[in-house]
Amino acid sequence: MLGLLEREGSATPYELKSLVAAGVGNLWSVPHSQLYAEPQRLARAGYLTEERERGGRRRRIYSLSDSGRAALEAWRAEGTDALPELRDLALLKLFFGADPAAVAARQLAAHEAKLAEYEALHAALAGDAASAGPALTLTAGIAHEREWVGYWKAVARRAGAR
Repeated sequence: MLGLLEREGSATPYELKSLVAAGVGNLWSVPHSQLYAEPQRLARAGYLTEERERGGRRRRIYSLSDSGRAALEAWRAEGTDALPELRDLALLKLFFGADPAAVAARQLAAHEAKLAEYEALHAALAGDAASAGPALTLTAGIAHEREWVGYWKAVARRAGAR
């Protein structure tokens, strides 16, 4: 949340939802309910400032406070040895005996589409110094999707499909 608001300057919860969908949502799952509740909690804790629109729907607009900026800097400065969590429905289905050919066909198509999406996004960021972080994460996403494409092709071959 703090990182999104740093990048955007200020945003409503609805705008945060759009920002997540267009970027960080590709690597970090954020429930929509959290995008509405968390800014209020962070504002109460002093990490965000909150303004209300004067007219119309009187939406809440959040921005980073000095405390929020300091907390974000401290968080970024810490290293991490945490490994990613894997919650993969296709692998779960395989584990419990699903037809590998059927699962592989759908997964291969999905991962090929995601790979193409990431490659297009990465190409659009080429040469934009302000997008160095997103470009690095897209590079990881591209490698990840290439690995999954190779994996699902191998599963399909072993299952006699495609």
